[in-house]
Amino acid sequence: MRRISTLLISLSLASCAQLNTSSEAQYLTVLHTNDNHGRFWQNEHGEYGMAARKTLIDNLRAEAKSKGQEVILLSGGDINTGIPESDLQFAEPDFKGMKMLGYDAMAIGNHEFDNTQDVLKQQIEWAEFPVLSANIIDEKTAKPAYQPYTIIDKGHLKIAVIGLTTVDTAKIANPDYIAGLKFEEPATITEKLASSIKAQYHPDVTIAVTHMGHYHNANFGINAPGDVTLARTLPKGTLDLIVGGHSQEPVCVDEKGDEDTSFAPGKACKPDNQNGTWIMQAHEWGKYVGKAEFKIQDGKVELLSYALIPVNLKDKTGNFVNPEIKPDPEMLSFLTPYQEKGAKQLEGAVGHAVDFFDGERSTVRFKQSPLADLIIAAQMAATHADFGIISGGGIRASIEAGEVSYKDILKVHPFKNRITYVEWTGKELADYLNIIARYPPDSGAYLQYHNITFTVGQDTIENIKVNGAQIKPDGKYRMSINSYNASGGDGYPSLTNNPTYVDTSRTDAEVLKEYFQHHSPVATSAFRF
Repeated sequence: MRRISTLLISLSLASCAQLNTSSEAQYLTVLHTNDNHGRFWQNEHGEYGMAARKTLIDNLRAEAKSKGQEVILLSGGDINTGIPESDLQFAEPDFKGMKMLGYDAMAIGNHEFDNTQDVLKQQIEWAEFPVLSANIIDEKTAKPAYQPYTIIDKGHLKIAVIGLTTVDTAKIANPDYIAGLKFEEPATITEKLASSIKAQYHPDVTIAVTHMGHYHNANFGINAPGDVTLARTLPKGTLDLIVGGHSQEPVCVDEKGDEDTSFAPGKACKPDNQNGTWIMQAHEWGKYVGKAEFKIQDGKVELLSYALIPVNLKDKTGNFVNPEIKPDPEMLSFLTPYQEKGAKQLEGAVGHAVDFFDGERSTVRFKQSPLADLIIAAQMAATHADFGIISGGGIRASIEAGEVSYKDILKVHPFKNRITYVEWTGKELADYLNIIARYPPDSGAYLQYHNITFTVGQDTIENIKVNGAQIKPDGKYRMSINSYNASGGDGYPSLTNNPTYVDTSRTDAEVLKEYFQHHSPVATSAFRF
């Protein structure tokens, strides 16, 4: 009896000690970025870049530590694709730079599949920190294809971080690069996984690091549902915080919870809160580092302060909105050889543009574009096609007037898509157009076309002309198309099993470069409807 009494007293004291520890306030600073898109180096105006980001993050860590706060650093994904110096090196400087910055975890973004899965495997090895997605499932094993979550111990705090990836990846990624993977609905996965994690680990804070997009009031339109829908769908208390990416915006709301349209670099930002879950996103490219300070006590996670801190952003007059952040010498020394190697591969002009070829998202996903005409003309020349098509989402940058470099070309075409072609009869072409010509504006699938015209009727596509001549049902017509759309990317019908399908193995960037070399100077007037 005495032993039992002693044991009970010991357990009681241990319980009281645990209770006392948990009742003491703990403090956590969460730092976050998203949608790096190859911006390891500062831009031509001296803005952002990983070297300045490291100086800022080191200072924020030191500041938090001086106040007795623990710190974690998270990324909402999409490290790949956007700057040729990075793209040509498969984002090696970016992932290794993130390791030096001390990231604790990141979400897998859709652009992590702009290369083969072997490349992503290599990038995960370069990172040496958890690269997460709980809702990407291996079709063979029916288990997560990547690490679904991580448990981070910081001081007395235990932090659970769950990774999630937009299900739109199945539609917008190159089908060849996501073969064997299934993208499950995030809310169902998260609810089950969070419950299991809480039962096993009893975390003080539960965070979803996501690449799904933030859409105010869940107005996600043609996109897959994002962070707001996730927070509203889950039982209250499932997640304390969502650190997001994909929509590439500073998530700031006003007092009513509506989008804060007055936000600008250097101004205050209030993050969104849905169903008791804070939702944060730091725009894109490392332009900002998000900083959230939390107090954790008695099972409650309270946001004390939040800021989006500009990383050497400038105003319209060319002045820094905050005091200039000096680049970290060690990081700068590490990144410089990568920048020099990439720049050497890109030096020299390949041609001349007489005027501006607009590749802005607000153009190529909404209306017919001279830049799209130029791109398709180059692909038609490489395939001897009668007409050509691409989806507007495949155009990623504009071409400025003046000398055009290979770097400019690779900004337009960062995905290394191959140029292919297929032969249609007039009837087959009409059936195909009846699908792809109906994709709506404001989508990556929006159809851009050249040397073909048609009318979109209520039930059928009518008055189809190739090179100005009405098509014949039994006529033969060669169409150029890139391998992404031909494989079913952006929801286009797959053409790879068509007996007339031919893959030239030449890339979109290669043929556009060649077109500039042979046809400069190139003017938009040659490509207007």
